[in-house]
Amino acid sequence: MSGTPVTVTDATFEELVVRSDKPVLLEFWATWCPPCRQLDPVLNALADERDDVVIAKINTDENPDVTVRHGVLSIPTLVVYHRGEAVRTLVGAKPRAALERELSAVAA
Repeated sequence: MSGTPVTVTDATFEELVVRSDKPVLLEFWATWCPPCRQLDPVLNALADERDDVVIAKINTDENPDVTVRHGVLSIPTLVVYHRGEAVRTLVGAKPRAALERELSAVAA
């Protein structure tokens, strides 16, 4: 538990998300996105407190391949991956309780 989400790129997506032994909550974000910045403290806290899931972020401006492949049109978009598959998608900044519910559903 690091308190910092894992940084994912087009080059590391397969290794860090698809092949992860744990469920992954991946935020698609950009530096110019205010709602994305609002999520930072929530994601940092989840990364610090939960060892049953991987909290990760991918910058959509710097990593267009994964962004386009997943049809991300709005940010922030949060996708929960389990066993390499996208199982839940949340669009927009969500409160911590909503993220906890989504993670609990796949990490159980």
